[in-house]
Amino acid sequence: MDNKKIEKISRALSDTSRIAILQEFKKKKDCLYCAEVNDLLDLTQPSVSHHLKQLVDAELLLPKKEGRNLKYVLNQQVLNDYIDCLNDLKD
Repeated sequence: MDNKKIEKISRALSDTSRIAILQEFKKKKDCLYCAEVNDLLDLTQPSVSHHLKQLVDAELLLPKKEGRNLKYVLNQQVLNDYIDCLNDLKD
């Protein structure tokens, strides 16, 4: 993973709301819809959409079209690669 990618993910994770969204994905262990995230967190719909877009842009979430709705899936591979890069800094 290159430094630009690490920076983009780090910026996406620098917001408490986005961390809360990722924590909801961990609890659910499946996909979440935008409306579900909106119901789980005390955020307005435009705020939820903004935070989801930031996570998608960092490739931490993968959007999948399902009819008129978008469902989001945690990109476990990118998250694991990011964690590995951080762990490499410990040595």
